[in-house]
Amino acid sequence: MLLRLRIALPDQPGSLGKVTRVLGVAGADITQVVVLERGEGRALDDITVYWPDSAPRETLVEGLESVPGVTIEGVWSTREAPGTYPELEILKYITTAGDRALATLIDSMPVLFSADWAAAATEKVPRATVHSSWRAPEQVPFPAETPARPTSFTLDSGLHVIAAPLPPLALTFLLARADGPAFHRIEVHRLTRILEIFLTLPAVERAVVRQLRHQTDQTG
Repeated sequence: MLLRLRIALPDQPGSLGKVTRVLGVAGADITQVVVLERGEGRALDDITVYWPDSAPRETLVEGLESVPGVTIEGVWSTREAPGTYPELEILKYITTAGDRALATLIDSMPVLFSADWAAAATEKVPRATVHSSWRAPEQVPFPAETPARPTSFTLDSGLHVIAAPLPPLALTFLLARADGPAFHRIEVHRLTRILEIFLTLPAVERAVVRQLRHQTDQTG
């Protein structure tokens, strides 16, 4: 399986080498390392590895925690293939998706962000869910108020989410991750850019309006 590890470590020569050696000894095959932030003598990295399905994650965590100065912020499954640019492929599909443009976006976001599910609903309360990905709960925990810009936070249940407005469509978008750490500001920025591009694509707004009208006709 593909695992993503978020690791805080000393920002000094040799620290990452110690981490990679431990991963190698444990049997993890490193495929990608992304530096999320550096400062005040610390670094925060996302490391993607191939890990045997039958091997317990605890072995991996115990080995990493034995490295001086290393803190594990999260270990969770991911479906995002390293070394690719999946958002470009998704945006290409959306341009030809017609009335399924919004559904294509929502179904794709959990893969792009190693999350569990995504959904969108009308901005006005009471909200009506327009589309949700296959792992979304029946009652999606949309925030009472839509933030002015994409914002990450953690619910009382422990669910990590990013809530974002889709202004031209009068919709609220929600991306959720139950397993793993809270969404990092780099992830929020990445999602912001994807949504900005999505909202400027030709015919997206018209397609969503048609979809909402069709749903209203079916329920009316």
